[in-house]
This record gives sequence, structure tokens and C-alpha cells, in this order.
Amino acid sequence: MYPTSPRSRYLKPEQWAVTFMRALRSWWYMLHLAGIALVMAFSPSTYHRANRNATYRYIYTGTWQILPWFTLLSTLLSLVLIRIVIVTALSYGLSRYALEMMVRVLVLELIPLSAALFVALRAGLAFSGAQFAVTGADPAPAHPPAAPDIAQLQSDLVPRVIASAFSVASLATVSGMIVLLLAYINVYGITPWGLLDYTRTVGRVFEPAVTLGFALKTLLFGLAVAVVPAAAILESARRKATLSSALQPGATRLLLVLVLIEVGALAVKYI
Repeated sequence: MYPTSPRSRYLKPEQWAVTFMRALRSWWYMLHLAGIALVMAFSPSTYHRANRNATYRYIYTGTWQILPWFTLLSTLLSLVLIRIVIVTALSYGLSRYALEMMVRVLVLELIPLSAALFVALRAGLAFSGAQFAVTGADPAPAHPPAAPDIAQLQSDLVPRVIASAFSVASLATVSGMIVLLLAYINVYGITPWGLLDYTRTVGRVFEPAVTLGFALKTLLFGLAVAVVPAAAILESARRKATLSSALQPGATRLLLVLVLIEVGALAVKYI
């Protein structure tokens, strides 16, 4: 164990303002990077052959390689949760609400968030910081980081953003379809006679506004998975800061961003 300096245990009151402004600049840098990535993602000049090949490679790494494992894991966990919800609803005489509750909780909320975390662990945070090595001056930590290199972001970050959004959407869609099938089997059994009531219930949940919000939330999850770790790596590289934490760069902030997106979606939907 290395001795910890007393300065690293707490911040003096006169350092609070500096730390607060540094955190604001860091968050602004991340939002600025996300805006640049979105603009370039909708630019036709971005999609030349090299970028397309990079996008295909990231999609393969972030989607196809993890799809079987995520599908198996989400199926097992969803089956357990479905049984818990059904048994609990039956014990309280609320069986008619069990199916709608499963669709709302599992398909709309838990599965997209789980897919984003899974993609982040497998593809987003696993990328090496060396791929985002940058050149330029070494600004002091109190100053905002320099603007990112546009050509580098166009060739590396934009394919990651597209691949991450595709990965989160694909994992959430495949797992959601499996959960809907498992929910039908557990509620109605292996029979076609419950299809009318089942489709009516699911259609009532997936009204146009909810479906649009689900798609937007999935897109934001994919953007966060790609941009937040990249912003942390770029910022550290430009400041030549040493990453002393055992976590990957941006891991804590990514978790916070995902939670904020989920909370915001819930607030818009139910408040």
C-alpha cells in the first residue's frame, strides 16, 4: 500500500471553485464532441470506403460477437423475472396487469439499459486509449482541452458512434422479441387462442409516442457508449494526464449518463 497524501483526501474550500469549473469544462467538452460526432454522422462525405470498413468492423465486434451471449443471458434473467411477476400478480389477484407490466418494465426499460451496459463493457470501454492518441500542445489542467482533430474523429469516432447505436438497438430488439415470446408462453401457454388479447395489450403499450421515445432513448444510449469513453481518453491524452484509476476512462461518467438518460425518459413518459 502506498501512503496517501493528505491533499488527495479532501479539497480545500478555495479549491472548490477550480474543481467545479474543471468539471464543467470536462462535461462541455464531452457534449461538444457528441455534437461533432452527430453532425459528421449525417454528412455524406463521412462515408467513404475506409470509414465504411471501419464501421463494419466495429459492428461485428460490438454486435455479432456478443449477440449470442447477451441473448442467452437476457433470456435466462427475463424468464426468472417473468415468473416472479406472474406469481406475484396471481397472489394479489392482479393477473390481468401482469403482461402489461412485464412489457413495460422488461422490454421498454431494463433490456435497453442492459444492452447499453453490455455494449459499453464489450466494445466501448474495451477500446484502447492508444487508438485516440493525439498530438499538439500540452495545455495546463486548468485550461479547457484543445479542439479534437476533425479528420481523426471522422475516421475513428463516427464509425464507433454508428456501430454502438446499431449494437444497442440490435441487442435490445432481439432480446425484446424473445421476452415478448416468453411472456406470451408463460401467460397463455403454447396455444394461439391468446393472440387477440396479447396483441391488444402489447399494442396498447407500444403506442406511437412510446415507440418514438424508445427509439430515441436507444439512440442516446448508443451515442453515450461511444462518445463518453472517447471524450475521457481524448481529454486525458491532450492534458497528458495519468489515468491512475483501475476503471477504464469515462466508466463512472458513462454510468451516470446512462442513468440520467433513463431517468429523463421515465420522467417524460410517466410524469
